[in-house]
Amino acid sequence: MTDQRALVVSPLDLYPANAPQTDGRPAAGVETEQTSESEVGSVVVLTGHTLTAEQLQRIADRRAEVVLSERAEVRAAVDRSVAWVVDATSRGETIYGVTTGFGGMSHRSVPVEDAALLQRSLLAFMHAGSGGELPEREVRAAMAIRANSLLHGVSGARWELIERFAIFLNAGVTPVVRALGSIGASGDLAPLASIASAVTGCQADGQHVTWRGSRVLATDAQQAMALEPIDLGPKEGLALINGTSVSTASAALLVREAEAYLEAALAFHALAIQALGAAVEPFDKFVHRHKPHPGQLAVAATLRRLLAGSQLIGVPHRERAGTEGTLVQDRYAVRCMPQFLGPACEALTFVRRQLECEMNAATDNPLIDCAAGIALNAGNFLAEHVATGLDCIRAHVALIAKHVDVQVAQMMAPEFSGGLPPCLVGNVARHTNSGLKGLQICGNSIMPLVTYYSAPIADRFPTHAEQYNQNVNAQSMGAVALTRDQLRLAHNHLAVALLAAVQAVDLRSRLAHGSCDPRTALSPCTLTIYEAIRETLGRPCHTDRPLFFDDIDQHLETFVDLVGTGLRGSGRISRAVREAAWLEPQIA
Repeated sequence: MTDQRALVVSPLDLYPANAPQTDGRPAAGVETEQTSESEVGSVVVLTGHTLTAEQLQRIADRRAEVVLSERAEVRAAVDRSVAWVVDATSRGETIYGVTTGFGGMSHRSVPVEDAALLQRSLLAFMHAGSGGELPEREVRAAMAIRANSLLHGVSGARWELIERFAIFLNAGVTPVVRALGSIGASGDLAPLASIASAVTGCQADGQHVTWRGSRVLATDAQQAMALEPIDLGPKEGLALINGTSVSTASAALLVREAEAYLEAALAFHALAIQALGAAVEPFDKFVHRHKPHPGQLAVAATLRRLLAGSQLIGVPHRERAGTEGTLVQDRYAVRCMPQFLGPACEALTFVRRQLECEMNAATDNPLIDCAAGIALNAGNFLAEHVATGLDCIRAHVALIAKHVDVQVAQMMAPEFSGGLPPCLVGNVARHTNSGLKGLQICGNSIMPLVTYYSAPIADRFPTHAEQYNQNVNAQSMGAVALTRDQLRLAHNHLAVALLAAVQAVDLRSRLAHGSCDPRTALSPCTLTIYEAIRETLGRPCHTDRPLFFDDIDQHLETFVDLVGTGLRGSGRISRAVREAAWLEPQIA
């Protein structure tokens, strides 16, 4: 009999992973692979084809040195494309952006003697960003991707130029780049022009970099590093700025952040399930074997691991029949968790793989086919995968936040929480206490904003850019800005929810075991997260008092800030989540 699983085509299969994550956690929904050859210790070797999102994150965070591939064929391909451009230019061939103008001006011929001036002019007129500045780590990631792209050897950029990116990255010198100015068509022209000006020294007047905690002129930084400005050859300006590297870099880092947000949300739900005294049978293997979406399987398996060993879990649904006032089965926010969050798990994996494909692509125009002896005019610079991928991620982040908000509401209402005090009041004997009422209102003010940011932007573009040459575009940097803001809000909202969950767990422990210290009753996995939150807040456990006892003991917003900070980056809470709540890989 034919194995029916072989007939199932998952979107995850369309983008095979380039390499595994190397932070100890398998990627959700995929099988693990061997360690990438492009990574040894704290060094990431750029080859043009093997860069992963995890490696990019380590480069962005200055946790890895960057080196270029030493394979002879990589260097040879780069040199061949440069030689072809120089030769074709000297023979007066018509090459877009080399011996012609750009875009809607490409009908204009440029004399051979002005070919170098054309590239300098390109960096000058595209140095036209606006708004605030991109985060430094996103700029570093963009530099790594640009160098990686040029290593394909189809862009006509010299090895010396590509090396400059590695030199700047390893020295911790980061160009200052404005956040606005790219529509994701012809690549991220304006932000890449800032990066190119800084690393080459060409048209660098007024261009700043950050270095050793200070903001200095790029020319001063180059002098300090004993680097000479590089005069651009034919096509090199175009090769440096015509590509999707900036929006791809930002998107790849944001998707990693979204993955961490989903894991933290699962950690919250595991605490909430115990606080509600809910059952674990909705996560049983039998159920999900009969609806084997990879994401659904991963979420169910992760929850089984997170909840294993808990003494706060409620009785199974089948044992509740006839119990007065008790639902035979838990409400959807618990019972449908794998089905609700499974699509988000799959979407994050799918988009991350799309971005890893983009990270390892040649995204400029034209591309040089040295074997055929031609320059091919095409559109690899369009960042549509980036924009639509981020639009997809924001929709799922909004759904995750909605689910979290519903779970908090269940815990706050005694008619839905299994008898927890109203608004999770700690000291019910003091009638002036209102518990976490204000905290829930704060969460309710944030959650609609998270969902507001879920609207797509890739379908909302003007069609008149640059003499109607760029008459379709991706708006990928707009998608980046929306996603960055949404994730910041989502983490603030989740901080509120985690405070409520810790309080609710304390109160459930008091109901079930007569002690507000739940550490012997929580599952081992969620205990590490619970303790990380307590430590971050500087509030040790007590047997007779929950996290929040009397209202007048504290200002809650201080605690929201502490948990929100701990959730991001390398904070204590984020480390605990990463160690305990990583998504289980599952294959249908």
